[in-house]
Amino acid sequence: MSLNETYLLKEESITRPIRQGVIDMLPLCISVLPWGLLAGSMAIQTGLDFWQSVGMSAILFAGAAQLVTLGMLTTSASMISIIITIFFITAQHLLYGLTFRERVKEYSLKDRLSIGFLLTDELFAIGSNEKNSLRNNKVYLISAGLTFYISWNIFSIIGIYIAKNIPNLENYHLDFSIVATFIAIIVPLLKNKIYIIGTIISIFLSVFLSSMNINGAIVISGLTGMIICGILEGIKE
Repeated sequence: MSLNETYLLKEESITRPIRQGVIDMLPLCISVLPWGLLAGSMAIQTGLDFWQSVGMSAILFAGAAQLVTLGMLTTSASMISIIITIFFITAQHLLYGLTFRERVKEYSLKDRLSIGFLLTDELFAIGSNEKNSLRNNKVYLISAGLTFYISWNIFSIIGIYIAKNIPNLENYHLDFSIVATFIAIIVPLLKNKIYIIGTIISIFLSVFLSSMNINGAIVISGLTGMIICGILEGIKE
């Protein structure tokens, strides 16, 4: 094999995973466009300045966590309540990391940390597809993750710009879209009576505890609903 052929083969082994990672992730990037716009605009509405809003998306980089944090800040929730709530909301990432552990343990620390930071629901989804021949390729994973990361931050900046240039944006009550989004996520998961009972109990308990100005109302009500579902499942079995 000539030097030229060797060079072309090596270049293809790098450019193909990068190209495929971008292609595979782009449809998922488009799907989170409304979330990114909302995260950016909500940050401004909550009282954060431009760089704080940008930093939240760049550093925290978690759509649901960002929206819930901003929503709790508007209700003057305590820092402890926010930290505990976000811990449970993002707990699935611990499982994502454990799932990827065997596949990335041979990579360098820098590569493992990069993949860990970029490991969103979307990257986990395409990286777990057994039909994907590149799912164990670190260049592919980092390329796909960076594509999503850059897209998310661009969408957030657009949302920040919109919030800064549309007067009285709070009158449009964009924050309700957070509630609507999570309702849309939860409803399809209510597949049996036990889940419905647990959800209803959590909702009513959350409203009651919030009306009593109890810190951690969301966390307490959520955990209570989960415990009740677990007990009912045990009784059923």
